[in-house]
Amino acid sequence: MGEGFAPPWALILAGGDGTRLRSLTTQIAGDDRPKQFCALLDGETLLERTRRRADLFARDDHQAIVVSRTHVPYWDALFHEVPPGRLVIQPDNRGTAAGIVYPLLHISDLAGNVPVAILPSDHYVSDEHAFTAYVRAAVDVVRARPDLVVLLGIEPERPETEYGWISASRRPLPVDGEPAFMIERFWEKPAQPLAERLFKAGCLWNSFVMVGWTNTFLDLVATSSPALLAAFAPLRLVIGLPQEARVVERIYQRLAPAGFSEAVLAAATRRLAVMRVKGVDWSDWGHPRRVLASLGHAGLRPAWIDRVRLAEAG
Repeated sequence: MGEGFAPPWALILAGGDGTRLRSLTTQIAGDDRPKQFCALLDGETLLERTRRRADLFARDDHQAIVVSRTHVPYWDALFHEVPPGRLVIQPDNRGTAAGIVYPLLHISDLAGNVPVAILPSDHYVSDEHAFTAYVRAAVDVVRARPDLVVLLGIEPERPETEYGWISASRRPLPVDGEPAFMIERFWEKPAQPLAERLFKAGCLWNSFVMVGWTNTFLDLVATSSPALLAAFAPLRLVIGLPQEARVVERIYQRLAPAGFSEAVLAAATRRLAVMRVKGVDWSDWGHPRRVLASLGHAGLRPAWIDRVRLAEAG
């Protein structure tokens, strides 16, 4: 099978600390677990929901999950659920830049250069099948244009100041299928006046769901943040070997926290495209009010909702 027909992989990001939602998740779970391990949807955690989303386009042995060792009580069952090499354990959370590069190197070691869809595990999606249809369409785009990474952009409902925003070209790329557009600029959590201008201009929310080939992602990192990729160079020789944990521990001790958007994407717009997601309610569950708004809009009433609302009111 040629490389162009390689089946897609999913990379699920589950290494964050979930501090922004802690005021809600501690009420629900009774401890300080990160939000991706909290049963916000009546018995199903956000990570479990994201894994089901990944199942719609990637085989279970083509899914990697990155976690942080400090959260081991909440993910230790995954040792018995995922195939070898697919659970990538960071010594601790150093932000999404390291949290993407490390598992990408694992996927590269396991499968070579393959299409990868990166999925954060703290998102609400109203229609999983419709959303993953866009993921599959983005895979088709990067098969035609392997030099690009395609992001999913959400049509905004309001001038949100806590999301990233994307400005895109008005001319679609000359590829078949769902239209994609070259990205012109990013804004990360703009102030209210700028958010209102972006909203009126038809800009998109950055979902941080990204699709690209393994080598393309790593090349973006090499170009935009070469020191980050160089820091992981010693790991390439020991992935899957007993020395890996010791080597990655030393690497993470020297890493400064960094976000992938700021460290890589913002400096690589000429290699980035966006696909406009329509007809799907989407939310980054980074604030209690967004969780309650999504649940209310969908008519969902988890068992905890009245108790938490009472706690907030009282």
